[in-house]
Amino acid sequence: MDPLGARSQIVDVQSLPAWDQPQGVQDEEDEENCFREDDCNLTNQINSLTSPFAFRQDINGKIVLFNGDVALLNCTAIVNTSNEMLTDKNPVSNSIHRYAGPELKDELIKLKGCRTGEAKMTEGFNLAARFIIHTVGPKYKAKYRTAAESSLYSCYRNGMQLAKEHGMVSVGFCVVNTVKRAYPLEDATHIALRTVRRFLENHGENIETVVFAVTDVEEPLYLKLMPLYFPRSKKEEMTSLPFLPADIGNAEGEPVVPERQIRISEKPGNLEDDSGDDSLESDLGLVGNHAFARMEGDVDKQRKLILQGHVSEAAQQKQHQRNYNRWLCRARAEDLSDIAALKALYQTGVDRCGRTVMVVVGRNIPVTIIDMEKALLYFIHVMDNITVKEYVMVYFHTLTGEHNHLDTDFLKKLYDIVDAKFKKNLRAFYFVHPTFRSKVSTWFFTTFSVSGLKEKVHHIENLQQLFTCVLPEQIDIPPFVLEYDTRASGKIYSEVTSL
Repeated sequence: MDPLGARSQIVDVQSLPAWDQPQGVQDEEDEENCFREDDCNLTNQINSLTSPFAFRQDINGKIVLFNGDVALLNCTAIVNTSNEMLTDKNPVSNSIHRYAGPELKDELIKLKGCRTGEAKMTEGFNLAARFIIHTVGPKYKAKYRTAAESSLYSCYRNGMQLAKEHGMVSVGFCVVNTVKRAYPLEDATHIALRTVRRFLENHGENIETVVFAVTDVEEPLYLKLMPLYFPRSKKEEMTSLPFLPADIGNAEGEPVVPERQIRISEKPGNLEDDSGDDSLESDLGLVGNHAFARMEGDVDKQRKLILQGHVSEAAQQKQHQRNYNRWLCRARAEDLSDIAALKALYQTGVDRCGRTVMVVVGRNIPVTIIDMEKALLYFIHVMDNITVKEYVMVYFHTLTGEHNHLDTDFLKKLYDIVDAKFKKNLRAFYFVHPTFRSKVSTWFFTTFSVSGLKEKVHHIENLQQLFTCVLPEQIDIPPFVLEYDTRASGKIYSEVTSL
């Protein structure tokens, strides 16, 4: 802080050199001349190899390595590393809180914590950055290495996903793995670099800058490993190839565990299946005797038994969970930026009972022109983390037209696909500004199509009724809804006074 109390040393990310500009990297023509003529055979062998992280100047131009305090970066968002209660005291978090001001602490209380591997967002308050993405790195233990790798991957992946979903052009990452959590720095750096690289390859068309903010201790390792994932020339790509680790993750950079890759063969154990009336238990017994093998049976046969009503409730729940997980994996891998841009589904504050409030804006759903399957995937992607605890939904039916109405078949499909936690933890569904037609449709849907939802639906005629459940400062209401409600309330008042 300078004598006047103003924050100094703000760093504009546009002024920092990108990874494709560092000194000491030669042009392609110069590098080609570095090969001696008597090494032509070796050169041909090297050029015949294919690196999983090819030289991409367009990606390198988005990468910045910055030795300094992430809290000083003037970019769209910076990443803060914390604990599950978002109260961790570490050098990165302390600096961010110091510059952001006391409002940040109050805002974090509203988030009610963050699970390991998740990412949540707040405003930047007094920071140069507009937003702060808070994430929780895993505690490292050698015997739980696989879980730690997956969690750390999720920290970086979810941070990048938030940046993409909110249209951010620049994001500054601190080193998520803190000394307190004992994650080996080199292993963690490999995960950080490859996750960001894969995300930029697959989903980063609108992200212009990613900054890795490091300390003096971390910088040498980043300088050593970055050429493996962001080679600055074809030669550097080839010379780095032998130093890549054996596990470079899948197409998204996620750690791959070979023993978890299930291979399905026809009739496991070479046993004949002569009877179509065998019980589910006998089918499962054909797979194997160990605990993991018993988790799966003949999938097609299970589905057939489910349709015939011959499968236990527990088996049906497992089948449903597997189906939901497939949808969730698709949702995490799919580019859903076009659906996110509609702003038809978003998280706001909490209701008077402290439960998370999710808002659906009916008018922003152009049902007739968008891919409704992608809309379903987006709903699952956004809601999966929300529904782990109690939540409520506010649906603004205000000024919706025929092209905004979700048909019953789609709603039934959505209800059937989502995980049990969606239904269990939904405490209330507030239907704001309903029409007579929508009330009738809702009654039929909750009476004949789904069960257990009818008592949770509450029709709200005006915003004053809604505010008895959710305080005005806890919900972000679209301007057209406010305008409509003001007009409608004024009309009702004038009619009453005229009587």
